[in-house]
Amino acid sequence: MIIVDGCKSDREISSFANLEEVLANVMQDEKMDDRVVTDVFVNNESFSEIYPHQAEDMSCDNISSVEVRSVPIAELAVDMSAEMGKVARMMGSGARNVARLFREASDTDALELLQDLLDVTRDFMGMLTALRDRYLGGADEEFTRKAEKLADLLSEMSDVLENEDWILLADLLEYEFLPMCEEWQEVSEHLHAQMVKHVHVAQ
Repeated sequence: MIIVDGCKSDREISSFANLEEVLANVMQDEKMDDRVVTDVFVNNESFSEIYPHQAEDMSCDNISSVEVRSVPIAELAVDMSAEMGKVARMMGSGARNVARLFREASDTDALELLQDLLDVTRDFMGMLTALRDRYLGGADEEFTRKAEKLADLLSEMSDVLENEDWILLADLLEYEFLPMCEEWQEVSEHLHAQMVKHVHVAQ
């Protein structure tokens, strides 16, 4: 039995050789256009691949039921935009911790946390930009100005990092990066409000 978003499919599991073929066939249905799979259940148990193409190794001989749950991409995007403000808060908290560690001369721990902070910041900006581009017609002047300001600060921090001036780096994190995180939290919350309105209108 194959169930997609609560509806039983007329396709039979025995028609397929393995789980990957089942899932590929489900995704080819036009009803899945602009939807993202959130959960897969095999024999009523949650399934996620432990290694790439694990589904290909799962013979349909041992499968009695496959259930696929999905949500519209736009709905998922709204949910993701709701989390961006929390990420900005986490970035601010991370900056505070890294600055404190540098001031305490815990350079190794500080550098490790700083790398994580920079990775999160890059992902954060990439996601915000992608959401704006796809759903809100791209960046406005204010967004672009703030993004350029953050990019300039990250570049300055990179130079200071190379010079191993940990106290200056702590100052930049505490007095420049942290206030920017608060700004980006506001930007994120505004983006979420716009996304909710846009998706609601589109539906």
